[in-house]
Amino acid sequence: MITKASKDSSARSPFAGCAILIAALLVMVFLIVFSIVTLFRQFNEIAKFTGEKPVLIEVSSLNDQEPALNRLAERLEVFRQQLDGEKETALALTTDDLNLAIAAYQPLADLRGTFRVMAIEGETLRIAISFPLNGKPRFTKKGESGWIASDSRFLNGTLIARPALLKHELILQLDQIEVPGASVPREFIEQMSPYRITERYLADPLLGPAMDKLTRVGISDGKLVLTRIPGESAADEISNEQVDHASNRFFVILGVAACVFLLFAGIVIFLGLRGKRNRYH
Repeated sequence: MITKASKDSSARSPFAGCAILIAALLVMVFLIVFSIVTLFRQFNEIAKFTGEKPVLIEVSSLNDQEPALNRLAERLEVFRQQLDGEKETALALTTDDLNLAIAAYQPLADLRGTFRVMAIEGETLRIAISFPLNGKPRFTKKGESGWIASDSRFLNGTLIARPALLKHELILQLDQIEVPGASVPREFIEQMSPYRITERYLADPLLGPAMDKLTRVGISDGKLVLTRIPGESAADEISNEQVDHASNRFFVILGVAACVFLLFAGIVIFLGLRGKRNRYH
């Protein structure tokens, strides 16, 4: 026979509260461990197709290029002025034009030695790159770079990309990344694409307004063609879902794992409470 005192004692049992607290702590520990393991696995995969040192990408020489630079500067200025006009205008750039612009113009200086257009084939650009990436995190001595730093890795290879517009900026949709002697996983390519190469120029007083007026971008006759058609609104060629898809994949996996673990913890708590209740009946 169960007395009132025993029932009150059961009601005041701290088991439920303790179980919930323990489950919450276990979930927190699980999520931390899962995140660390996932990140280290990602770093290990990245190490398979990246190098420890950058590869110097050729920069076009400016020696004896004054006539070509003058012609390019004149075409760029005419196009910039026509962007404010009432007529359709377009600017066609060859690989030489693009690489000369990178070598000559200060706003593009951060691309020098890391980015070079090798060829324009069909609807794609072939671009030689040497991009720095973060490697595995490691502990450092205090005073060097804080307590935690990361080993530098470099993506040395070739981008196969299609130019497109996204919210008033020129971006590159990556079809493939070629690395000598290695295979780049599709997941990494999707995470890197679209490559927002001109995002840094949105605030530039010259390049930002010019990009904002473009309505089309494409490839024609082996040239990159930038176009403005009056009255035509620039339509994003990729959706926000495509931009966010790859970056959200990790959080989706993390969320699913957390839900599974919470379900398991909930079942354990439920069984514990039911077993304790049965002992008092």
